[in-house]
Amino acid sequence: MSKKVADKELYDYQEADLIKIFDKIENMPSNYNLLYQLPTGGGKTVVFSEIVRRYIRQTGKKVIVLTHRIELCKQTSKMLTGFGVRNKIINSKVKELSDDNDYMCFVAMVETLNNRINDDKVNMKNVGLAIIDEAHYNSFTKLFKYLDKAFILGVTATPLSSNIKLPMHGNYRELIVGNSISSLIEKGFLAKANLYSYDVGLGTLQVGMTGDYTVKSSEDLYTNLDMQEKLLRAYEERCKGKKTLIFNNGINTSWYVYQTFKDAGYEIKHLDNTHNKKERNEILTWFREKPDAILTSVSILTTGFDEPTVENIILNRATKSLTLYFQMIGRGSRRLPHKDEFNVIDLGNNVARFGPWDAPVDWQLIFENPDYFLENMISDDEIESNFTYEMPEEVRALFKNSDDIQFDVYTKYHEAVNNGEKSKLVLEESISQHAKMCAENSEDVFDARILARELKDDIKDRIKKYSRCIINNTKNYRDWLYDDYTRKLRVKINEHFM
Repeated sequence: MSKKVADKELYDYQEADLIKIFDKIENMPSNYNLLYQLPTGGGKTVVFSEIVRRYIRQTGKKVIVLTHRIELCKQTSKMLTGFGVRNKIINSKVKELSDDNDYMCFVAMVETLNNRINDDKVNMKNVGLAIIDEAHYNSFTKLFKYLDKAFILGVTATPLSSNIKLPMHGNYRELIVGNSISSLIEKGFLAKANLYSYDVGLGTLQVGMTGDYTVKSSEDLYTNLDMQEKLLRAYEERCKGKKTLIFNNGINTSWYVYQTFKDAGYEIKHLDNTHNKKERNEILTWFREKPDAILTSVSILTTGFDEPTVENIILNRATKSLTLYFQMIGRGSRRLPHKDEFNVIDLGNNVARFGPWDAPVDWQLIFENPDYFLENMISDDEIESNFTYEMPEEVRALFKNSDDIQFDVYTKYHEAVNNGEKSKLVLEESISQHAKMCAENSEDVFDARILARELKDDIKDRIKKYSRCIINNTKNYRDWLYDDYTRKLRVKINEHFM
């Protein structure tokens, strides 16, 4: 069931949330700050547009809606118009508000509005309700002093501040939590996500001042050949032939992705915030119209972008931002008559870090105790210690003559220690097994050496586990061990053919 409003419709769950919000507007002080959470795709803009319509009708007071991006300004204005709310956008072109009395609702970007207020071009005293879209961004707080008489409603999919030093409970009195992702999937409003995680070693990533991984360390990791090959393999295994959106942390990485896919014969485009409006529109039109389009991007499409036909989301990056995690996956969650599920390819251990996209989240706990949530986030080292390497089918086929390809590093290490032997014996035993596998499946020593290259990931996995056992897990040490291992493996292979 849904309720008809203007030429828009409110679903039952949206109407239920609206009633809760209006109860606060009507019964709390006029300068009360309230936060409302609803998942991406749940229709936050629909809910607050109807709130604006009813509020103006019932109180006769003005409303201002604040956003942080120009695209969101335009989308919000269009939605409000659809609800019969005549509104005006305050953008860089609007220097004076001489027609202030002609409108009851304004839509503005934070910085623009702040500039107009400082220039005495806008009066906030007659605003009764201020709605803040994407309220987890902290750029909005600078305007609170001008809205001290207004009821402030913040809306967000993730009530966790983008700045850990400015928790949301410091600016909002309470949180109203809307329907969960799993509930919206069950009711048929959101598509179901099929999650596929590819184990990625993140030991080289560094955390910056923002609390997230730095662009530089991400670029260094995700532009290397191993990661590019892993990305391409993941695409071909899970996404091939369907519309795919790839998220990267760094422009350089995205261009590498573009070239990797081009070289593999796929049609792909790259988009970042250096593209002008015309270029951006052309790329997004191409992406919308081409059924198997591949678009590699950098941050620009996490908010204010809606392309329901996306069937694959690839997280070709790691993030410590819960908000960004939900935003990226949310780009694929729109449901269509022929689309009730989509794929998420995780190449950054994000699902292991935050949990499945549709898993229950205690937003009240996160809102009230963000430090507790952040401090208890699973570490990369802990995530990677639980990795179980599985040899890809195509690699296993190359070693079809070998019955035993498994090697339990942890068990072998503890056996060696308990027997008073040197831990290096573990790697020597591993090298012997790998050499035997190569010899069993090759005609001569030259074929065996070439075949040994296919064991690269298996070798790295064994070395990583060994490094953890001896508590020396630095990248330099692992790199040295890998070089030493491959050198000894070549020697061992030679012995099989002597």
